[in-house]
Amino acid sequence: MLTKDLLRVSRASGGYHPQFVDHASDDHRALAARVLGVYQGHVGEQHEALDEALTAIERESDDFKLVRGFAKLLEREAVFETQSPIEPVHARRTVFEAAKAIGVVTESERTEALSRAAERLSVSPDKLDACLYDDLDARQVMTAFDARWSPDELLDQYDLSLAQTALFDATDVRVRSSDPKALVSAVKRLRLMYEIEKTDAGRTVHITGPDALFRRSRRYGTRFARLLRTIARAPEWHLQASIDDRGTERRLQLTHEDVSVPDVDPVTEMTFDSGVESDFAARFLSLDLDWTLVREPEPLAAGAHVVIPDFAFDWQPHSADFRVFFEIMGFWTPAYVEKKLSRLADLEDVELLVAVDESLGVGEQIESLDHRAIPYSGTVRLKDVRDALRRHEAELVEQSADDLPNELVPTHDVVTLEALATEHAVSESAIEAKTFPEHARVGRTLVRPAVLERISEQIEPGMSLSAVATVLDEDGIDDTSAVLSHLGYRVAWDGLSGGTIREK
Repeated sequence: MLTKDLLRVSRASGGYHPQFVDHASDDHRALAARVLGVYQGHVGEQHEALDEALTAIERESDDFKLVRGFAKLLEREAVFETQSPIEPVHARRTVFEAAKAIGVVTESERTEALSRAAERLSVSPDKLDACLYDDLDARQVMTAFDARWSPDELLDQYDLSLAQTALFDATDVRVRSSDPKALVSAVKRLRLMYEIEKTDAGRTVHITGPDALFRRSRRYGTRFARLLRTIARAPEWHLQASIDDRGTERRLQLTHEDVSVPDVDPVTEMTFDSGVESDFAARFLSLDLDWTLVREPEPLAAGAHVVIPDFAFDWQPHSADFRVFFEIMGFWTPAYVEKKLSRLADLEDVELLVAVDESLGVGEQIESLDHRAIPYSGTVRLKDVRDALRRHEAELVEQSADDLPNELVPTHDVVTLEALATEHAVSESAIEAKTFPEHARVGRTLVRPAVLERISEQIEPGMSLSAVATVLDEDGIDDTSAVLSHLGYRVAWDGLSGGTIREK
């Protein structure tokens, strides 16, 4: 989908007509190829350089929105990362601390603060100054670009995305399709309401949101847009929608001749059916747990019907192959609650958590069905969900530990016990019980003997502790004290001026 500001639509004769690209036009294909080439050619460069190249194309094009539309789709295929010799937040903090101590007002005082901070970080002042803001979006570097679309496929994807964006303000949709089974299945999955009408042109599926029973609403436009991808996969189809165009009702018509689905599926953004779901997902993702949150997982068989939970939690170590489903029951009508409970009763051999609105008063019924009920009011408490997941973790970690051999040979020359435990999805205590024939254990770090020999040759009595730390940093070792002790050195401290190393 595109953003609303990139919508290209004509309102001629009171209609609502998306301005699709001309696939027979060499100009449109060449423009798509040019924008695609800009992204391919800027791998390894900063975002601001990419933006400048795109701006140059916009200035030469007859339609800047079309260029930005192509770029919007391709941006999702690019990976941007902060690349800096020093972590920018740490660099800024060190400089600000030095500036605070000096009381920076003049340019010379700023230079002095940079010099002091640079000395603490063991870099030159110029290098430190250059990397202070490397984490800004404009200075992030494109490290990868997966060009999954050819220029022709990009045109197809643009038309589909443009049509989806045009449906954002739809209040109801009517569809005739040569694949009605797939259409109705998608409608149910998106939790839209529908009825099948007999018309002279054939059976038409009339689709609305639940609010349509009481009032006109634009809140289901994103779900209508997502539905279009399923509709457009059918060989033949016709869609007619009512559009709320800033208070004016307009008619949108689309057919299989207007929109098709490219062979490759673009990355879809996580969307939600309610504020409770959106709020929960945002807060859960911020925890950075060992669980991956999956939106709208696969349907679950429930007797003659199916249940599609709102979320699933996947234990991140894929070898565990363990999934917990999560359903949020909001304020629904009594009849709908009873129907939902009957579906849950038919689920077998499924780990299911159900966050249930306290006003429904059905928590005990859910528990009786062998599913964990989590009551909530307003928002779902993260602690309750975290506690429910935690009871699975110990068993999963223990299972992973049992599968590990007694001897481990890490692929890296240097690796911490913490990192190795994370890699194998076990506790650090499980890793500590193993032997490492090709590594020496130095504190909480595993180091190959060859690396220790090389380090031993580079350090000598009398070196400053900061110089030793620089040597160790080249191999990614931050446990300086443990390495020095392992090599037979100690640190002699000289007040606040720092330390030097001595033989034990």
